[in-house]
Amino acid sequence: MRLAIKLAWRNLIGAGLRTWLNVIVLSFSFVIIIWMKGIMTGWDHQAKTDMTNWEIGGGQIWHAEYDPYDPMTLNDAHGPVPEALAQGVESGALMPVLIVQGTIYPEGRMVPVAVRGVDPGQTILQLPAHRLDTVTDAIPALIGTQMAHTIRLKAGDRMILRWRDIHGTFDAREMEIVEIFSCTVPTADAGQIYIPLEMLREMTLLNGEATLFTFRNEDTAVTVPEGWTLKTKKELTRQVDELIQTKSAGQSVLFGVLLLLAMLAIFDTQVLSIFRRQKEIGTYIALGYTRGEVVGLFTVEGSMHAVMAAMLATAYGLPFLLWQAKEGWTMPLDTSQFGMAIAQTLYPVYTVGLVISTILIVLMTTAIVSYWPSRRIARMNPTEALRGRLQ
Repeated sequence: MRLAIKLAWRNLIGAGLRTWLNVIVLSFSFVIIIWMKGIMTGWDHQAKTDMTNWEIGGGQIWHAEYDPYDPMTLNDAHGPVPEALAQGVESGALMPVLIVQGTIYPEGRMVPVAVRGVDPGQTILQLPAHRLDTVTDAIPALIGTQMAHTIRLKAGDRMILRWRDIHGTFDAREMEIVEIFSCTVPTADAGQIYIPLEMLREMTLLNGEATLFTFRNEDTAVTVPEGWTLKTKKELTRQVDELIQTKSAGQSVLFGVLLLLAMLAIFDTQVLSIFRRQKEIGTYIALGYTRGEVVGLFTVEGSMHAVMAAMLATAYGLPFLLWQAKEGWTMPLDTSQFGMAIAQTLYPVYTVGLVISTILIVLMTTAIVSYWPSRRIARMNPTEALRGRLQ
């Protein structure tokens, strides 16, 4: 094996520019695959972290009638705080949220919204709920940047908010935007207005009631009361997992194309090398090498392209990957319009498993592609090969 590696190295260096072109293309595939998979891993981590910080906390308990995708369920999706959860609410381990349908009228336009009542003193979510303690003669409210952009609102704007109480009676009051927050979670931003919990309860005559409860910690142990449903953090982030898997499948096609281009170059090089070096092959066999050993020599020679590519990729790819992990990749488009939890700047996350699996996949693929044309050597006539005749 040592002799095979030595001969393969000599032949690769002797091939000059052809070898280095193959190595450069293959090293580019190494870097791109690791970078793009790192981006997807970073997106997955960022999306789940943002959802945890801005909306779901460590998990939630929903009223049995609550369906976030059906606004019509909000009329019945509320109930008194169960005794089993009251202690958690008092200790701050659980945050009650009341959600009702409403309508705002900015500049004479009618915009349906979900009005969420939250405790101004809550610390479970990153939502700047403390701003709801702002002293004003109107209803203090928070909205996200996406909603503010969509309906052209800014901090300090006032408009009419209309809602319906428990008896079905409509009422309306003036509302003031006290702050506009920025987050990457569409379901916590688009079409959502946050006002003080007790104020919303008073407005709707739903005193002491809630639509859902958010956990501070994922491992909080609670007894789920009858009429309520436990939603774990894993369940609430399942949609993100499915989206990431879909995107990863699309990326696999791109990775396949990159590898195919690199493998075609190596395959072409191997075929050309076998045709040009028939005398050399005949000499090896005449010196006592078995056909299998000669096939192995050419397979090792082709596989060393991947080894050299990995070394080259480390030289220029490592600084690039580390720089990207620190500075991130800024999306060229406005991600607030994507309808999914994605930050404007994504920070790739690389793992040892990602790097090792990429190296092994490329090395094994290169070895197979190198071996395939080398099998032709086993069918060569050594006498004809020494004469340099094409076979």
